[in-house]
Amino acid sequence: MKMLLPLVIGVLFASGTYLILQKNMLKLVLGIGLISHAANLILISSGWIGPGQVPILGRDETKPFVDPIPQALVLTAIVIGFAAMAFMLVLALRVYKDLKTANIEEIRGQRG
Repeated sequence: MKMLLPLVIGVLFASGTYLILQKNMLKLVLGIGLISHAANLILISSGWIGPGQVPILGRDETKPFVDPIPQALVLTAIVIGFAAMAFMLVLALRVYKDLKTANIEEIRGQRG
């Protein structure tokens, strides 16, 4: 079970990298989203120390506390990532409507 999370993170990074290297704009946006999710998983896993207790409630010194900082960072990253993903999708849709293509190489050739 300990190897499952790093394996999932590696698959997400590899899939995101593969999608970013494609020539389609939509695949580029989806690849950036996958890499964003993988980075969020890395941040969450950095603060996970096993079964711990909430740092606010209770004061049992024998059990470890869960670090709340990575959780707050990931929550912020999810919101920012959602806004960036929405902006990129709208931008890709606008480019597709204007230039009638989603191929990045064709878009480079149609620059004014």
